[in-house]
Amino acid sequence: MKITFIPAALALILASGCTSSKEEQAPATMKDHFKDDFLIGAAINVPLLNGEDQKADSIVSLHYNSIVAENCMKSMEIHPEKDRYFWDEADAFVKYGEDRDMAVIGHCLVWHAQLAPWMPYDENGGYVDKEEMTARMKEHIQTVVGRYKGRIKGWDVVNECIEDDGTWRHTPFYDIIGEEFLPLAFEYAHEADPDAELYLNDYSMYKPAKRDKYVEIIRDLKKRGLRIDGMGMQSHIGYEADDPDLSEYQAVIDSLASTGVKVMVTELDISALPFVMQGADTDANFELTDELNPFPDGLSEERAALWNERAASLMNFYKKNSDKISRVTWWGTHDGMSWRNDWPVKGRTDYPLPFDRDYNLKPFMKNMIEN
Repeated sequence: MKITFIPAALALILASGCTSSKEEQAPATMKDHFKDDFLIGAAINVPLLNGEDQKADSIVSLHYNSIVAENCMKSMEIHPEKDRYFWDEADAFVKYGEDRDMAVIGHCLVWHAQLAPWMPYDENGGYVDKEEMTARMKEHIQTVVGRYKGRIKGWDVVNECIEDDGTWRHTPFYDIIGEEFLPLAFEYAHEADPDAELYLNDYSMYKPAKRDKYVEIIRDLKKRGLRIDGMGMQSHIGYEADDPDLSEYQAVIDSLASTGVKVMVTELDISALPFVMQGADTDANFELTDELNPFPDGLSEERAALWNERAASLMNFYKKNSDKISRVTWWGTHDGMSWRNDWPVKGRTDYPLPFDRDYNLKPFMKNMIEN
């Protein structure tokens, strides 16, 4: 056998060349691309947690460093009866994030929609009194937050409590307890986990009256000495440049940041379909027509190009504001599981997320992270 000796310098060159080749083969990811800007997150559903959508699991594990529960932590799911909690899915969600070293976001503690049906009512079907509703809210918040103490980065404490005109939304919490339900909710959440970040979250934040009301609420919470870490701007928006205009977006970010809280882009999805309504009212339901569902079998080249252009401009806009934005979370993993397929027109086929129905990364993001 002939033994060939390689000079040390040459050996180092060859070794480094092999390493470089391996590194070049590693896929570009969103979490690496945005690592110096903000957390990049996705809402995940129960089928993914149960192993029923393994391709979606691979997308989330590879590309994201933050997750939020799409539904399994909402009160109707986690607290279906007064004296019974259902922990299986929420436990699996938290463990999923921990196993992948992700920032886990709890969603949501106080929300009028998908509310546990028993919570605001007495045995006769009428509203309970203020004292009882306050006690029920406290028990729910502290039980849920307490179970995951030290394991959740932050909680959406109160969700969608202000109307677009800046007035309080009439919900069981507001109608029974009054405005004080909100600071109480933050107080109870902080008591249950003093280290968890606490957030507000709402849609249509580019509406001036709504934006200004939340600025007022945040400042009031701070004045009271209560913890408030961030404001989530739900971003269920459209592919057209004025839905909303980026100047409106900028005004919201600047106003919220002026209060000293983190700004988060939450529930991001970009509809590729005709405009139906503003906001994100979950009760909205419009009749399905061909006009409102023009792409049941795939986007036209023209619409796909417009959508990708809009998505790219938004992500570049977020990067530009990364000194104020701490997290950007897409509301889902791939087009096939997005709620936009059924809202506000049940049965539509929409294309609102960065991965298509075949789990392929769309051109706008592929170009961004690979170049």
